[in-house]
Amino acid sequence: LTSSPQRGLDSIQQALWEAEYAPRLEEFNELNLTGADLTVYKYQRYMEDYLACIAAVDKSVGSVLDFLEENGLDKNTIVVYTSDQGFYLGEHGWFDKRWMFEESLKTPLLIQWPGVVEAGSVNHDLVSNLDFAETFIDVAGAEIPAEMQGASFLPILRGETPDDWRTAHYYHYYEAPSEHYVPRHYGITNNRYKLIHFYYDIGEGIDDWEMFDLKRDPYELVDVYENPQYSAVKDSLHTELDKLMTKYQDSDSLAMTFVQETIDNPPRMYWLNMGPAGFPGGGQGQGTPGGFPGQGPAQGPPAGVPEGAPGQRAP
Repeated sequence: LTSSPQRGLDSIQQALWEAEYAPRLEEFNELNLTGADLTVYKYQRYMEDYLACIAAVDKSVGSVLDFLEENGLDKNTIVVYTSDQGFYLGEHGWFDKRWMFEESLKTPLLIQWPGVVEAGSVNHDLVSNLDFAETFIDVAGAEIPAEMQGASFLPILRGETPDDWRTAHYYHYYEAPSEHYVPRHYGITNNRYKLIHFYYDIGEGIDDWEMFDLKRDPYELVDVYENPQYSAVKDSLHTELDKLMTKYQDSDSLAMTFVQETIDNPPRMYWLNMGPAGFPGGGQGQGTPGGFPGQGPAQGPPAGVPEGAPGQRAP
């Protein structure tokens, strides 16, 4: 909630914004909420606005599909519906994305291609948004540049998964410290397990590993990294993680060069001075989950975000 002019809006759009949100801001200020009441209010506001956006997207997608059909283009047009990542709606006490938990790790991927993709079919192979460009190039019949890191999933769309298709996925998040309060981390996931390494956050010597059994613990609430029953799985994941880091030319030493750059040129952490409603100068936010400076206690174990798939994983 804010009364500030919205960046990118013209005068008409700003007037519409103010007509919608000015009464809400006035109500919020009059309520003067704190503690749990503030948390509930902010969550309800967030859910209503977010789901309204989703409804608008659905309506717009329907308009595009209607246009294609009405103009005789639906039979020779490939329609791809996807996203850059998933999103939290309160799971683990979080909103936004970035973490390697399933809610933000998975992304939607729906494809309509008459005559190629069987309507209603579902595929569970691990694909990534790294693969999108290669796939579109392949569909166009052009040569895929060797330096591109993804792979064309055109064979998968045709129902012919290659024997050497990936069985695991790598992810690395660098953007910390930042207002998102998500620590740097990298990891690997497959269809059964996930391994994550958290390192360095806001001057703290973080060096923590987490591992989850996605079949027995689909909500990722139980860290089994130190569980001796999973020692063989852990070793296997570490080996596969090393292979993928080598493949993508990533390493702990490279990661630490970025850490050193942050230490040498620390960001101006303006977000530490944001008030409860998001206004400057109001102290730390109230009722916000996390476990990092300026946030309330964590409501679940930390985690992160990878590549993508039909049932997909985000990079």
